Amino acid sequence: MLKAHQAQVASTIKFSWVDGPGNRYVLFLQGCNFNCLACHNPQTIPLHTPRANEMTVQEVLEEIRGSMPYISGVTVSGGEATVQHEFVLDLFKEIKSRKEFKGLSTFIDSNGNAPQEVWNQLAPFTDGVMLDLKALDDAKHIELTGNSNAVVLDSIRYLDSITKLHEVRLLLVPGHNDSDKELIDTAVWLRGINPEMRITINAFKTHGVRALARQWPEVSDADLARYKEIVN
Repeated sequence: MLKAHQAQVASTIKFSWVDGPGNRYVLFLQGCNFNCLACHNPQTIPLHTPRANEMTVQEVLEEIRGSMPYISGVTVSGGEATVQHEFVLDLFKEIKSRKEFKGLSTFIDSNGNAPQEVWNQLAPFTDGVMLDLKALDDAKHIELTGNSNAVVLDSIRYLDSITKLHEVRLLLVPGHNDSDKELIDTAVWLRGINPEMRITINAFKTHGVRALARQWPEVSDADLARYKEIVN
């Protein structure tokens, strides 16, 4: 068991425009509770690996302090951020309690596979969650991730109900989860929860994926146009 004030860290980015609103410091935690075939960073799946670095909350805060003049917030990603949720909680508490970090927003990039009690702990100190939905159909979700999506769907409902769901991200893989029917069903389900829900599309690319997925087709411009027309 990891101590709450230290974490296994895969990597950090001091400035990012693609991991939440504005320019952000991003902490990628090691360890994921899914085993996605289309994972772009499969090296971050195991919790313990020689590739990871151990960092304390204070060490992360020191890095954030160095980025302060240029960032609007902090995002914790992964792997899966909620696998080490105790650390995320401690980090976000410190950010929210210190005047020097006033104005920084705190975001989590998650696969949604966390129980409500974890979200209840994190919610008071989290400004938004960006949540991935790999597939609405449970059998398809199991095929792609190795896990049921039941907890993920519960997380979407719950986070939206407490106004902590910033957006739902759809990683679409041609021939696997991108049929018109799947997209329509997904859009209808999400809009049924909140008609104003922000839905973004992540187009599958083979860069960095494991061997099996390197044989899969990438999303084309025509695919992307079709996705956006159906979902939006």
